[in-house]
Amino acid sequence: MRMIAILIAVLMLAGCASYYPLGFVYTEGKMGVQAAPGATPKSGKACMTSILGIVAVGDASIEAAKSAGGVANVATINYEVRNILGVYGEYCLVVKGN
Repeated sequence: MRMIAILIAVLMLAGCASYYPLGFVYTEGKMGVQAAPGATPKSGKACMTSILGIVAVGDASIEAAKSAGGVANVATINYEVRNILGVYGEYCLVVKGN
């Protein structure tokens, strides 16, 4: 029983390094990555999907987001994440500009 308690404590205290906040059960949020002054009349979004943390597919590149929104010059880049129990995750890059 003591070994199980130690194992649970180690698992709870161990964490994966991540550049965005990560909730154990649910994560949803937006983070600013880059900003520049100027008008941002256009917006484009590109996403990747993760299933069970085993398979991840998609194109969340800046070029894909620019293409999706018809953005030629990027003024801001934001990151959006949604993850449910590590079973389903969606990771998006949003660019704004003109």
